[in-house]
Formats: sequence, structure tokens, C-alpha cells
Amino acid sequence: MSEHEHQHNLQTGSKGLLIALIITIVMMVAEVAGGFLSNSLALLGDAGHMITDVFSLGLSLFAFTMARRPPNSTKTYGYHRMEVMAALTNGALLIIISIAIFYEAYRRFASPPEIKGPIMLIIASIGLIANLAGIYVLKGTHTDNLNIRSAFLHIVGDTLSSVGVIVGGILIIVKHWYFVDPLISILIGGIIIRGAISIIFESSSILLEYVPGNIDPETVNRALMGIKGVKNVHDLHIWAITSGLYSMSSHIMIDDARISEGALIIQQVESVMKQKFQITHTTVQLECDNCECGMVCSMVSKSEKE
Repeated sequence: MSEHEHQHNLQTGSKGLLIALIITIVMMVAEVAGGFLSNSLALLGDAGHMITDVFSLGLSLFAFTMARRPPNSTKTYGYHRMEVMAALTNGALLIIISIAIFYEAYRRFASPPEIKGPIMLIIASIGLIANLAGIYVLKGTHTDNLNIRSAFLHIVGDTLSSVGVIVGGILIIVKHWYFVDPLISILIGGIIIRGAISIIFESSSILLEYVPGNIDPETVNRALMGIKGVKNVHDLHIWAITSGLYSMSSHIMIDDARISEGALIIQQVESVMKQKFQITHTTVQLECDNCECGMVCSMVSKSEKE
């Protein structure tokens, strides 16, 4: 993904996040009120999750705004990592709210309180419609950006919560099984925490500059060795500036050549990296056996800036 494509995705994602944030705020207020009126932990747990959603969606929106700022002399990569930090924070919030739901569910198993099923069912049904609207708004953009994916996961978690609360409300009305309420809460918390761990792992991998999971360094090395004039590749580094925006740097050994010939090899390297691996920011240092001090060949380098 090029810098221009990334900026376009930021603009599209920002609009979707703003709409999803408004929907979530309205439903959060409704579910808090409904949870207290019905005495439903599942509904309050869903509302509590929505409270974190409001914060997380707002944080994601703020991160998008920051990420659109241009680079400067002290922040040469710009503010793209704000997206990753927001995703990491959102993942941590999801885990915290899940643990809180587990704890309260454990307490209620010992003494299940009476729950007003009809109110619980009505509010959860409205919440399901609102959550499906949020999913529709963000669909198609969450796969390309970790920040949007973390926000999308919040909304998917809310949707699952609403489905679970609806099922619980029906069972409480028909069977008077009040223990279903904390049981559903635990199931919802488990689903949420599983997705949160995935988000935390991926965002941490970017911050620690691991090789992106969809790029194999050995395959990249073979592609570089397949370029005419390349004799050896070493000090190969591949990392993500943010989700979908990849960088590569390496030292490449070539035969002693003129600078113009070296520049041609660099252009081929950049082309191969972009076409085969979607790496749009490459930095290459050329070296040759015949350089006594490395000054001439080492100066032949280029950093592509989109």
C-alpha cells in the first residue's frame, strides 16, 4: 500500500468511525438505562462494553486525525504509529472489561437475582439493530487497518452481546432461568477477550518492528537475488510503519559498476518489492568486492518516498 492509498483509507475510515461513534453513544445510554431497569448483568455488561467502545472509537478517530498529519524534521515517518498505539490501547480495554464481566458473573452465579426479561429483550433487540448498522458502516475498511479493526472488533463484540442478551431474555421469559444471564455474560467475555489478544499481539508486533506476518524474509531474499547484477544480500530488515504500510532496508553486493548502473539495480529492487510484496518504502545500500574503503559504492543509495 502506497502512502497516497493509506491516506485515502484514513479519510474513508474516519467517516465510518464517526458514524459508528454516534450510533454507539445513543445505544450506550439506552442500554445503561435498560440494564438498571431490568436488573440484567448481561445488558449492563453490554452497556459497559459500549462505554469502552465510545472511548475506543473516539481514540481511533483521534489517531486517524493525527496519522493524516505530514512528516516533519523530528517525526520523519509522520504520526502513523498513533494508529497502532490506539489499537493496543483498545485491545487492553477489551481485556479489562471482560475481566470485570467475569468477576460480576461469578458473584451472580452464587445468587442469581430476578431479572425483568421483557425489558432486557426489547433493549437488546434495539442494540442489535444499532450494532449491525455500525458493522455495515465499517465493513470493507477494517481488514486493511489495525486501528479500524480494533474498533470493528468492539462493535462485533457488542453485536454478539446483543444476540446473547436476546437469547437470555427469551429463556428468562419462557423458562425463568435466571442463571442464563451470567452464563451468557461469561460466553460474551470469552469471545471479546480472544479477539482482544489478537489485536494486542499484532499491534505489539508492529511496535517491536517484527517482520509482517504476510511477508516471508526468505522469499524476499530470493526475489532480490533473482535481480540481474545482485551477488549477495545481507542486513535485510523488513518492518511495518503501521498496518499495511511496509518498509525494507538491505545491503546488496554487486560487481564493481558505475553509479548509473547501480541506480538501475536499485530501481529494479524497488519495483520488485512494490509489485510482489507491497513494500513501498525501500532503502538499499550497494556494496562491491573491489571497493577498498567502501566509499564509492556505499554512496549509491536511495530511499523512495511516496
